Amino acid sequence: MKKLSLLCLSGLVAACNAGGTLNQPIARDLYSERAIGFLNPEIELSFGRAEIIGREIGTFTANRRTNGSNKNSDTACQIAFLSAVKSLQERAVTEGGNAVVNIHSYYKGVPEWSQNTYHCEDGHIITAVTLRGTIVKK
Repeated sequence: MKKLSLLCLSGLVAACNAGGTLNQPIARDLYSERAIGFLNPEIELSFGRAEIIGREIGTFTANRRTNGSNKNSDTACQIAFLSAVKSLQERAVTEGGNAVVNIHSYYKGVPEWSQNTYHCEDGHIITAVTLRGTIVKK
Protein backbone atom coordinates (compact mmCIF):
# COMPACT_ATOMS: atom_id res chain seq x y z
CA MET A 1 0.00 0.00 0.00
CA LYS A 2 2.89 2.37 0.81
CA LYS A 3 4.38 1.80 -2.63
CA LEU A 4 1.05 2.57 -4.28
CA SER A 5 0.69 5.79 -2.28
CA LEU A 6 4.21 6.89 -3.21
CA LEU A 7 3.57 6.06 -6.84
CA CYS A 8 0.37 8.14 -6.83
CA LEU A 9 2.15 11.04 -5.13
CA SER A 10 5.03 10.99 -7.59
CA GLY A 11 2.52 10.90 -10.46
CA LEU A 12 0.75 13.95 -9.04
CA VAL A 13 4.03 15.84 -8.71
CA ALA A 14 4.94 14.97 -12.30
CA ALA A 15 1.52 16.16 -13.50
CA CYS A 16 1.96 19.46 -11.66
CA ASN A 17 5.23 20.06 -13.49
CA ALA A 18 4.17 18.74 -16.89
CA GLY A 19 3.45 22.04 -18.65
CA GLY A 20 6.59 24.10 -18.76
CA THR A 21 7.74 27.64 -19.22
CA LEU A 22 5.79 29.90 -21.54
CA ASN A 23 6.40 33.48 -22.65
CA GLN A 24 3.01 35.05 -23.14
CA PRO A 25 2.14 38.37 -24.85
CA ILE A 26 1.45 41.17 -22.38
CA ALA A 27 -0.76 43.25 -24.68
CA ARG A 28 -3.07 40.34 -25.58
CA ASP A 29 -3.82 39.63 -21.92
CA LEU A 30 -3.69 43.19 -20.59
CA TYR A 31 -6.33 44.35 -23.10
CA SER A 32 -8.44 41.19 -23.07
CA GLU A 33 -12.14 41.07 -22.24
CA ARG A 34 -11.22 39.39 -18.95
CA ALA A 35 -9.08 42.42 -17.99
CA ILE A 36 -11.89 44.93 -18.58
CA GLY A 37 -13.58 45.64 -15.28
CA PHE A 38 -11.03 43.50 -13.44
CA LEU A 39 -8.01 45.81 -13.53
CA ASN A 40 -8.05 49.30 -12.04
CA PRO A 41 -7.90 51.86 -14.90
CA GLU A 42 -6.84 54.56 -12.41
CA ILE A 43 -3.48 52.85 -11.73
CA GLU A 44 -1.08 53.32 -14.65
CA LEU A 45 1.01 50.31 -15.70
CA SER A 46 4.39 50.21 -17.45
CA PHE A 47 6.25 47.03 -18.41
CA GLY A 48 9.99 46.69 -19.01
CA ARG A 49 12.77 49.04 -17.91
CA ALA A 50 12.24 52.77 -17.96
CA GLU A 51 13.34 55.83 -16.05
CA ILE A 52 11.17 56.28 -12.98
CA ILE A 53 9.29 59.57 -13.07
CA GLY A 54 7.69 60.59 -9.79
CA ARG A 55 8.23 59.70 -6.16
CA GLU A 56 9.32 56.09 -5.79
CA ILE A 57 7.41 54.35 -3.00
CA GLY A 58 8.86 50.85 -3.21
CA THR A 59 9.31 47.70 -5.25
CA PHE A 60 6.94 44.81 -4.62
CA THR A 61 6.41 41.28 -5.88
CA ALA A 62 3.13 39.54 -6.72
CA ASN A 63 3.07 35.77 -7.15
CA ARG A 64 -0.28 34.46 -8.31
CA ARG A 65 -1.36 30.94 -9.13
CA THR A 66 -4.47 29.49 -10.68
CA ASN A 67 -5.86 26.04 -11.10
CA GLY A 68 -4.92 25.06 -14.64
CA SER A 69 -7.17 22.00 -14.77
CA ASN A 70 -9.68 22.10 -17.60
CA LYS A 71 -8.10 25.29 -19.00
CA ASN A 72 -5.79 25.67 -21.93
CA SER A 73 -2.34 27.16 -21.16
CA ASP A 74 -3.18 30.58 -22.61
CA THR A 75 -6.29 30.96 -20.45
CA ALA A 76 -4.59 29.73 -17.26
CA CYS A 77 -1.60 32.03 -17.84
CA GLN A 78 -3.90 34.98 -18.53
CA ILE A 79 -5.80 34.45 -15.27
CA ALA A 80 -2.60 34.21 -13.21
CA PHE A 81 -1.09 37.23 -15.01
CA LEU A 82 -4.13 39.46 -14.49
CA SER A 83 -4.32 38.43 -10.84
CA ALA A 84 -0.65 39.38 -10.34
CA VAL A 85 -1.17 42.74 -12.09
CA LYS A 86 -4.26 43.43 -9.98
CA SER A 87 -2.29 42.59 -6.83
CA LEU A 88 0.37 45.16 -7.78
CA GLN A 89 -2.37 47.73 -8.47
CA GLU A 90 -4.01 47.06 -5.11
CA ARG A 91 -0.64 47.48 -3.40
CA ALA A 92 -0.19 50.80 -5.20
CA VAL A 93 -3.53 52.03 -3.83
CA THR A 94 -2.60 50.85 -0.32
CA GLU A 95 0.80 52.57 -0.50
CA GLY A 96 -0.61 55.83 -1.91
CA GLY A 97 0.76 55.42 -5.42
CA ASN A 98 -0.95 55.91 -8.76
CA ALA A 99 1.32 53.88 -11.04
CA VAL A 100 3.26 50.63 -11.16
CA VAL A 101 6.32 50.91 -13.40
CA ASN A 102 9.22 48.69 -14.43
CA ILE A 103 6.96 45.65 -14.18
CA HIS A 104 8.84 42.50 -15.09
CA SER A 105 8.67 38.74 -14.61
CA TYR A 106 10.46 37.55 -11.48
CA TYR A 107 10.22 33.75 -11.54
CA LYS A 108 12.38 32.13 -8.83
CA GLY A 109 13.95 35.52 -8.10
CA VAL A 110 15.36 35.94 -11.60
CA PRO A 111 14.31 39.19 -13.31
CA GLU A 112 13.19 38.95 -16.93
CA TRP A 113 12.67 42.39 -18.45
CA SER A 114 10.36 42.74 -21.42
CA GLN A 115 7.85 45.23 -22.73
CA ASN A 116 6.18 42.52 -24.80
CA THR A 117 6.06 39.21 -22.91
CA TYR A 118 5.76 37.79 -19.42
CA HIS A 119 6.93 34.48 -17.99
CA CYS A 120 4.31 31.88 -17.10
CA GLU A 121 4.93 28.50 -15.47
CA ASP A 122 2.22 26.16 -16.66
CA GLY A 123 2.04 22.90 -14.73
CA HIS A 124 -1.43 22.04 -16.12
CA ILE A 125 -2.72 21.59 -12.57
CA ILE A 126 -1.13 24.77 -11.17
CA THR A 127 -0.19 27.74 -13.35
CA ALA A 128 1.87 30.57 -11.86
CA VAL A 129 3.01 34.08 -12.76
CA THR A 130 5.36 36.17 -10.62
CA LEU A 131 5.66 39.88 -11.39
CA ARG A 132 7.70 42.57 -9.72
CA GLY A 133 7.08 46.29 -10.09
CA THR A 134 7.91 49.66 -8.58
CA ILE A 135 5.10 51.74 -7.16
CA VAL A 136 5.32 55.46 -7.75
CA LYS A 137 3.30 58.58 -7.11
CA LYS A 138 3.36 60.73 -10.25
